[in-house]
Order: sequence, then C-alpha cells, then structure tokens
Amino acid sequence: MKKKQDKGRKDGGKSLLVSIIIVFLILGVIVFSLAGRITKEMSASAIQNLSESLDLVKCTIEAILNNEADFQKLIAQKVALAEDPEAYISSYEKNLTMVKLSLIAEGKTEGISNTGEIFTEEGLDFSAGGEVQGLPVSQSYLNYMGTWAYTMKCPVVQDGKEIAALYIEYVYDSLDRSLPENFYNDTALLYIMDAQSKRLVLKPKGMGERSAGHLNLEDFYHANEIKERELRKKVDNCLMSGKNILFYHDIRGKQSLNYMWSVNGGTIYLIGYVPVEAIQQESRAVNHNIFAVVVVMLTAFFLCCLLYYLNQRKQIKIRREREAERELHNKQLAEALQAAQIASNSKTMFLSNMSHDIRTPMNAVLGFTALLALEADNPAKVREYTKKITASGQHLLSLINDVLDVSKIESGKMVLNMGNFTLNDLVSSVDAIIRPMAESRKQSFHVEVTGIKHENLLGDETRINQILINLLSNAVKYTQEGGNIWFRIIGMKQRSNQFEHIRIEVEDNGYGMTPEYLKTIFDAFTRAENSTTNKVQGTGLGMAITKNIVELMGGTIDVSSEVDKGSLFKVELELRIPEGQADKRFWRESGISRILVVDSERETCENIQVMMKDTEVAVDTVPGLQEAVDLIKDRGRDNYQLVLLDWDETELGKISAAQEIRESAAAVPILFLASYETEGMECVAEVDNAAILYKPFFVSALKEKILELQAAGKVTAEPEEGVINSSLEGLHFLAAEDNAINAEILSEILSMEGASCEVAENGKLVLERFEHAKEGEFDAILMDVQMPVMNGYAATKAIRALNRSDAAKIPIIAMTANAFAEDEKEALAAGMDVHLAKPIDVDLLKKVINKYVNGKE
Repeated sequence: MKKKQDKGRKDGGKSLLVSIIIVFLILGVIVFSLAGRITKEMSASAIQNLSESLDLVKCTIEAILNNEADFQKLIAQKVALAEDPEAYISSYEKNLTMVKLSLIAEGKTEGISNTGEIFTEEGLDFSAGGEVQGLPVSQSYLNYMGTWAYTMKCPVVQDGKEIAALYIEYVYDSLDRSLPENFYNDTALLYIMDAQSKRLVLKPKGMGERSAGHLNLEDFYHANEIKERELRKKVDNCLMSGKNILFYHDIRGKQSLNYMWSVNGGTIYLIGYVPVEAIQQESRAVNHNIFAVVVVMLTAFFLCCLLYYLNQRKQIKIRREREAERELHNKQLAEALQAAQIASNSKTMFLSNMSHDIRTPMNAVLGFTALLALEADNPAKVREYTKKITASGQHLLSLINDVLDVSKIESGKMVLNMGNFTLNDLVSSVDAIIRPMAESRKQSFHVEVTGIKHENLLGDETRINQILINLLSNAVKYTQEGGNIWFRIIGMKQRSNQFEHIRIEVEDNGYGMTPEYLKTIFDAFTRAENSTTNKVQGTGLGMAITKNIVELMGGTIDVSSEVDKGSLFKVELELRIPEGQADKRFWRESGISRILVVDSERETCENIQVMMKDTEVAVDTVPGLQEAVDLIKDRGRDNYQLVLLDWDETELGKISAAQEIRESAAAVPILFLASYETEGMECVAEVDNAAILYKPFFVSALKEKILELQAAGKVTAEPEEGVINSSLEGLHFLAAEDNAINAEILSEILSMEGASCEVAENGKLVLERFEHAKEGEFDAILMDVQMPVMNGYAATKAIRALNRSDAAKIPIIAMTANAFAEDEKEALAAGMDVHLAKPIDVDLLKKVINKYVNGKE
C-alpha cells in the first residue's frame, strides 16, 4: 500500500512537473516573440538617435570652429589698430584653447610669436583647402607639447591693405570639454580624424577603451579588423566627397555600427563605432523587465520549496560555524601558549646574557676597588686601577643605555631632537672615537666622502652619531686584527631640492655573518655566536636600536654579509637642507676668489668643486705638480689665493714640491691634503704659511684651517689660552642634589678644579638659598631634576620668576640621570640653559661651565 502511495506521489509529481514545464514553455515563446519585436522597433529608433547625436556633435564642433574664426578676426582687427602689432602679439598670453599666436608682416617669411620664438609658416600645410568663415585651416600636426593642433590663418587689414597675416594655433584637446560625456555609457568609440592626413587627433575622455594620438585610419582598420576592400573603397569615396557613412561590422567579436561623420565640409571627421547591444540597450531594458516578471513568478513558485531546504542548510551552517569557532579558539590558545613560551625563553636568554654582561664589568669594578684599597700607597697602581674602573663603568653604562633606549623605542616615546649640524663635525667626532679602537686592534680605518652637495644639514646629530658608532664599533669588534674597515658617506641623487639624499656605508672584511643570523640581526636580544665572536660582550640591542632610529628618521637600513669575507651595512637618509647655508661673506672678507687643487684622483677634485659651488669661489684642478706650476705661471702670481696639494702627488719630496710652487706664487698659502694614517707629516712645520687639511674634504674644515693660518700670521703669543679657558678657579656654585654620595663626588670634583660648591637637598632649599643670597654670590646653579619636596623643573621656574636682576641671567645647568631627548627638551622649557646626563663627565662639565659662566667656548 505504501509503495502504491509512493508511486502515486511520484506520478502526480511528474504530471505536475510536466504541466509546469509546458506552461512556462508557452510563456517563454510569448515573451521571446514580444521581446524580438520590441528590439527591432527600438533598434531602428536608436539608429536614428545615433545619427542625431552625431549631428549634434558635428554642430558643436563647427560652432567652436566658427567662434574661433570670429575671435581670430577680432584679434586681427586689434592688431591692425595697435601702434606696435609685434608688441601686442608678444604680450598676449596663451590659454587652454589658443596655445600660440604668431604674426608675419606682409612681404616677410619670418615673424614673431607670443611664446618669444621666431615664427615661420614652414611646417604648416594649408593645401587641403579647409576653411572656416573664409579663413584657411592647416592640416593637423603635433605641436611642441606633443598635442595635436591646427592653425588658422587670418589677414590683418589696415586701411584696406593687408599688412600682415595672423596665425593662431588651436589644440584639439579644447574640443574635448564641449563634447558629450558618457557617450552610450562609455561603450561607444569616438575619434576626431584629420581628413587630409587621416590621422586620429582626438579621443574625448570617457569614451571607448583605446587611446588615440599616434594612430591613423589604417590603424583603426587594423585594430578593428576591417579588411573588406569594397567596404574600404566605399569609405574612401565618402571621405573624398565629404559625405557621411554608417555600416555594420563585427568589432572584437561584437556586432557594431560603425560611422564616419563629416565635419566642416569634410576637413575633419568623427569616426568610431557603437556596439549594437548598446544601441539596443533600451529594448533590452524592456525585455529585462519582462524577464524580471517571469523570474519573480518562478521565484515565488520555488520559494516555498526552498524554505525548508534553506532552513536545514542554515542549521547545518550554524553547527559548522560553531565547530570552526571552537577549532579557531583552540588554535589561538595554542598559539598564545607558544608565544608565551617563546617570550619566556627570550626573557630567560636575555636575563642570562645581561647577567653575564653586567656581572663582567661589575666584577671588574668591585675587584679593582678592592685592589685599590690594598695599593692605596702606590700612585702608579692607583692610576692604573682607576683607569680600569672607569673603563668598566663606561661599559656598564653603555649596557644600561641600550636597555633604556630599546624600552623607549618599544613604548613609542623616543623623539628626535632636530637641529643644524655639519657632516664635518659628525665625521670628526666619529673618527675620534673609532680610529683609536681600530688602531688598538691594528686595523686600517678608511673614511671616504663623495658626491655631497651640502654639508650643513638639519637632523638629530646625536642619534645619527649613535647609528654610526653602533655600526662602526661592531665592525671593529667583529673584524680580526690587521683587518680593514671602510666608512663612506655618499651623496645620492636628490629627490627634492630641499633634502640631501645620502647613503652611509660601513664595510669590513671581518668574520661575517651566516644567512640564518642575517634574518634576525635587527631583532632585539640577538647576537652572533660562534667560536670566534663569543667573547664579544653586549646586550644584543645595538642593531635593533639602530634600525628603529633609522626608520624613525624615515630612512632604510640594509645588510649583506658572507662568513669569513666581511659585512656591508647601507643606511639611506634624507636630511633637510637649511636655508642660506653658504657663507659667501667669509670668502670675500678673506680675499679668496680662486683656489687651485692638485690631485690625480678625478673623483676628489670633482667632490671639492661640488662642495665649493655655493661659495662663489672658483676651483681649478690639475692632476700633477708640473701642471700646477705651469698653470700658476700662465695665470700670474696673484691669481690664486690658496693651493690644495695632495700629499701623495709630491713624489719628488713634500717640501721641495711646496717650494717649487712658492717660486711661482710666493705668498700663496699651501694646504696639504692627507689621510689621518699618513706618515711623515712633521716636515710640514718647516714650510712657511702651510698646514695639513685631513681628508675627507669639507668646506667647514677648510674655513677652520684658513682661520688658523690667518691667526698664525697675527697672533704670536697666548699659547696657554686653552688652559685658561678650562679653569674653574675661584668660581662658587649652588647645587641641588638629594643623594649624599653624588653631592660628595660633585663637591670633590669642583674642589680639585679650584671651585667651591654649596649643596642643598631639594629644589625648595635651593630656591630659598638663592632668594636670600647676594647678587653675584653664586656663579651658576647645578640643578638635579628628581628631588623630594620640589623637583628641579619647578625650582628653575620659580628662580626665573624672582624679582631680582640676576634671576633671569644666572646659568642653571641640569645634572640629572634623565638622559633622553625629551628630558633635555623639558629642562630647556623649564628655563635651564643646558642639560647634562649623569654620570658626570668632568671634561664636558668644565666646557659647559666655561661656556655659560665665563663666556668661553
């Protein structure tokens, strides 16, 4: 019975299905027949609309041409009335339509243009016979801007006599703004073609897919596969007669209606095509509406059938999503656990490294302190142990600074302290630190600067110095004794006139790095470990800090290395060029207008010429000594005010070479260009009015050397000036320091320099002591920052606000353990004069005190 019921349901279902299919077939036949009739009727209407649209475009272009002709006639009348027609033309500014106005006087072949150039009719072809309101129109051509253009020629008549011809160049691009947009919803292709040359001179924006400009009619045929000879012949006949033509042709697999529409009597043509489907778009819209009704009917029929099915699928989908969510949650938990384990391992490894690296210098400090107590009566041992304790303390301080720096970077609190600096000072300071390190390991340290146009730049000199010290100190550490280290600063092609684009290269031929380590070299707490380098101490933070500082400056850093062959680090930075950095006044006051460079290295000579470019000092270069002597003799004794002589060029003897130049130019100062590692420089002292200028060449270094030579000629005494400047004898200071040990150290240091110090425990006591002190009693205030009761910032602001004449003038020097750039800015903002970081650097403290108290640099 059940089988019969199932069979009955199946048969009934089949009958219903067949009935539904028959009904929808009948409905489909009716719909398709109706749609075909509508399509046919509306296509005919669309073709008519296309013709009307093309006539509208044609009328628009002809109206523009007529307006241009009227306007040119008006200009010709104004030219005829002008007292100076050529001046009138020259003063006329071009616009988006008229790019050039020219005038040729009657009887002449050449004239002038408003662009300032000489104009001739050469290159303009008026032979096609095209005219607008009687004005000849030239054949289309590409103008100097690479834009298709045409020229109209108009006579200039004065008192019934033609005195000149006015030529105005118009660009086809000006027609684009007047042509219709969204031509058949951007499916139609519309070109403007010059009928004489058959060149396609304009394609309005937003029409079609191809671009015009360097295509012709033959390219149009080829691109659209129009190969029928009869059809081409028919088109050529229409072009010759100036008639319009419409024809069907398949374009890229789509049936299209092609057109060629005459404009201005056939001098130019509108050519292109419209896909038939675009023409029949309206009929398709009606058919789509009919089909939409059918679809809605079908949808309504099947909707009920799908509801249950969709509901079931929804339930299945929900179950699957819940299972996927549980799997994702479990995966995230596993990844978090793994990340936590990696972080724990990294922390353990870092603490292990830090424990070892901190204990090593700390052990040295404690050990030598114990030895110091035992050898207190032995001055030589005391000095030796003190020196080693200082070195260990400096190393310990560098480890702490690395950890604090990376902490600042990770928290996003690191800021740049922008200011003016010179590459000369930067290179000199780095050289002073790195060269002794390299020489202690018997390494050769090479410094090269090439291609730099501006040596005065704007940036954070301290952070750039930190980058260089990190890279170069690593190069020294990881290079074997007797190796080579190269430090290069290379001027790159400027992307902007306001920025100097430089590349810094640090290269060595040391131990190198493995490909595996190169992948993690810029990660924090990583160090290269092998049997050769495992004795090198450090936090593993130097390269991470370097990379973050470089990126904070908007630069890039890259590294390449091979084991046992060496490493190469490249840093690229763009640093702003300060305005007005060329000191031309210095050279005029020094009487230097021309110098001579004697050097066989062409790159060095070019580098000097580039860097001296903005000084208005002429730089002549010769490759050898004999050429220099000959040039000086040819130009005369007083032609050069300075000679730069490369030390390596004087092969016949340094002193004799200088004397040979002196024979030709007796009073000219001579500067020997030499490297730091050059030997035998002592003999330069035997030459009058001569000195050594160390490479690499910088303008600021040259100025300093010139000042030294000038001073040597005027100042005969005061050899002890540097000693007097650094003396603190007789000075009296007020110090804010809450730490008894630090206060004692400060007092002892000042006492050894002949100065005295009065210490207060907090900012409030300092304020009260200064408020009740006599004017001039204290020469300066040494201010700690973090103190109880009142901190250093508040105390400084309160002192500056006191109603006494010396409150605003007394130097206040911040001496604090807050050593970051933002701490320095906060100190200066509070009213302090300068910021010094603890631990105290005695030499730096003396320089600062002499600058702000004694007024001496």
